[in-house]
Amino acid sequence: MTAPFTREEYADRLQRVRAAMAGNGFDVLVIGDPANINWLTGYDAWSFYTPQLMVLGLDCEPTWLGREMDAGAASFTTYLDAGQIVPYPETFVQQKNSHPAQFMADWMYGRGFDGKRIAYESDVYFLTPATVAHLQARLGNSQWIDSELLVNWQRLIKSPAEITMLQQASLIAASAMQTAYNGVRPGVRQCDLMADIVAAQIRGTPDFGGDMTALHPLVLAGEAASTAHPMWTDAAFEKDQTIAFELGGCRKRYNAGLARTVHLGKPPQELTTTAAAVNEGMEAVLGAMKADVPCCDVHAAWQSVLDHYGLTKNSRIGYSIGVGYSPDWGEHTISFRPDDKTPLPENAVVHIILGMWMQGWGMELSETIHVQKDQAVCLTNFPRDVHVIDV
Repeated sequence: MTAPFTREEYADRLQRVRAAMAGNGFDVLVIGDPANINWLTGYDAWSFYTPQLMVLGLDCEPTWLGREMDAGAASFTTYLDAGQIVPYPETFVQQKNSHPAQFMADWMYGRGFDGKRIAYESDVYFLTPATVAHLQARLGNSQWIDSELLVNWQRLIKSPAEITMLQQASLIAASAMQTAYNGVRPGVRQCDLMADIVAAQIRGTPDFGGDMTALHPLVLAGEAASTAHPMWTDAAFEKDQTIAFELGGCRKRYNAGLARTVHLGKPPQELTTTAAAVNEGMEAVLGAMKADVPCCDVHAAWQSVLDHYGLTKNSRIGYSIGVGYSPDWGEHTISFRPDDKTPLPENAVVHIILGMWMQGWGMELSETIHVQKDQAVCLTNFPRDVHVIDV
């Protein structure tokens, strides 16, 4: 195994992050988000349940610090050389009187980082308060600064190689959705169908395999479709149910989302009317979306359709998407809502998710979209109409 992109690609990413660091006056950056570590180096292992960091300095090459048993993954999934892989011994793992961050802090102190301006990711799932406290205690002469989403914002504009990866992820998403369409019937248990869907996500295509999506695949059936993120159960699908599938595909940790709706039996008028509005809203979004358009203007195009039909949706309708690890595939940067004035850059990739969660039922429609200079292109080619199964 090797890193999924060329050294030149990673060098460009590193240069962009260092330029952002210098622009903010940061000497050192402590990265805890596994998606950001992957994006900068290719590192890929299910090791983030124990403390691991990437430390990057203006004058220090990116260095992975993690559990000793995971150092092998760093050696064969990244371009890092032996000096850039620093494992801590097992004696630090889940011990009452020691913590891996003490080892990490000693390493940083030894590299002369005490007294520097050190930025760290304060709002990520995997950089815990205990880890930060140990680092700050050992490097007490440093100025500690919240880096906020510095790396995430560098990830927003995708390279041609990243677009290709997302196109492949989108093909996997289509295969997973087709599996859902083929298998959903009254009497089939949700868990049995989801087993087939997850298998399709991982199997991928004859040309390339898939990974587990960073966002848990979801099925919203019947009353459970009235909320956004329910988990599947062992209940059987029923006649006259409206079912929303929020699935996706993942290729080399690059995620593409795809949501569609199925009805078992004759669809009720409320579903037909709502689905028509949502389809029209998606077309309005696509028509408004291109490079340099503010996110709020895209949302306004959707809102104008909702207003026409007298419908309401309070949540945002989308966000940027790309490389990601559980529990989330969003990049935590742009969002499509009334107050986000961020202009869309060319070659951003976004997930527009139009979920309508109604009283006792719901439906969803989503697309993963490549923002181009003069247009927006859906990466998955899959029918948008509610899929009606005659039973």
